[in-house]
This record gives sequence, structure tokens and C-alpha cells, in this order.
Amino acid sequence: MKVHVLDCGAMSCDLTWLLLKPGRSIRPRTEREKPVEWYSCTTHAVLVETDEGTLLWDTSCPRDWETRWLPTGLQEFFPYDQVSDEQYLDANLGRLGVSPESLDYVVLSHLHFDHAGNVRMFAGTGARLVCNDKEKEFAFGYEGAFTGAHLKADYEGLDFETVSGDTEILPGVTLIEAPGHTPGTMAMRVDLPESGTMIFTSDAVYMGDSYGPPATPAAIVNDLNAWYASVEKIRSIAERSQANVIFGHDTEQLRAMRTAPHGFYS
Repeated sequence: MKVHVLDCGAMSCDLTWLLLKPGRSIRPRTEREKPVEWYSCTTHAVLVETDEGTLLWDTSCPRDWETRWLPTGLQEFFPYDQVSDEQYLDANLGRLGVSPESLDYVVLSHLHFDHAGNVRMFAGTGARLVCNDKEKEFAFGYEGAFTGAHLKADYEGLDFETVSGDTEILPGVTLIEAPGHTPGTMAMRVDLPESGTMIFTSDAVYMGDSYGPPATPAAIVNDLNAWYASVEKIRSIAERSQANVIFGHDTEQLRAMRTAPHGFYS
């Protein structure tokens, strides 16, 4: 059993989007020289190899982000401008010798533009596309082309299987329902024989500073009460299992990890 963490580069954004603290205001990149704190918002995917199947967790941002995000305006607030050619998801998988056809599952923690941006790469490959049932209901149910960071151009027309509640999808790999950021956000727990338990929070917890305690929310939260409850749920699971908790967009943490193709966890 192996876990490969794929460093997919970073977006740039005002830190206020990720961490609500006094004295900050959200600005687009045209105003980045003004006295606000812009953050290197790393994005990653996770490849989990087991004897009973191979799973990809999240798909990061697309190569055509500038044009695809244009109708939403997100390209001004989250430009995906800190990425090398080898850090795009397709190149990352290629460096591991992994083709879309070799995957059994592609699991989306949620369907925001920076997590579902490359999911169409796996359409028709035989990989089972999976998200939470509440996430699918919301993401396919609103009117128009986008709402917030949900962009139908990423996922509309694809056939998603759904899970509800906490679900073991492969032996030692459990999807944890953790709503709040979106209605159906999930985290992923992987129990490894040598490295121990790892919990990948996705945007259920953006950063170590978000985790606390005390937990500090972000600007993009669908349900604040549910978000707080999910953070404490993850904290409880992590404490019981002595897990290494990997946050969704923590730059310092990601840069200290073993990342593909040079390192992995087993």
C-alpha cells in the first residue's frame, strides 16, 4: 500500500480567502501591490495504491484555467500562476507511469474549480468517479453556469457515483463526510502499515492555522456551524488514530512532505 502526494503547484490569492482575521480585505491580482498578504495557495492530488485498487483523490486545477474561469472572475482572485509544466496533473501522473485508464477510482473531495478541474480527463476511462451525495445534489442542482467556486464546465455531463456518511471505499481507505465548506465536502483517511494514519482534509480544513485550536474559518464557507463541527470531527478521529493531518492548501506543510515522484508513504 502506497500513498503518493502530487504537488500540483500553487494559485496566488489574498490570504483572507483562506483565513478570516481582522484587518484584511479581499483584493484581485491587479491590486496585489497594495498592503495585503498574498499567499502561495498550493494545490495537490493524492494517488493511493492498494492490492484491491488504485484511487486518485482530487484533480487540482486545469491547464486552461485562465479561459475556463473567465466567466466566474475567479482567475482574477485565484490565478494558477505558480505551476511548472511537470506539476500539472497529467504530467504528475505521467512521471509515475500512471495513465487515466489504470485508475479504479477518482474521488472528488468536493466539486470546486481547484479540486475538480481535471476530472474530465477520466471520462470514459473505466475509472469510477465518486463524490458525496449532498455535493452532487448541490453542484448539479443550481441554476446557471456557476455559483461561487462551483463551475459546471468542470463536471457537467459526467456520471458520478455517490457515497453518504463515512465510507470505506478500499481496505484502509475511508472517506469522511465533513460538510461546511460545501454541502458535501469530504476528507480521506488512509491507514498505512508503516507510516501510520494520514488524514487528507481537503478544504474541510484549509491550513494548520485554520485547524487551531481554536479553529479559524475561511471566507468561502457554505455552512459555518457545519464547518466547525467537521473540524472537530476530524480532530477527534486524528487524535484517536494518532494521524498525520494533511491540510488542503498549507504551503509550508506541503513543501515539507515527501512528494511524487521522488518520495511516497507506505
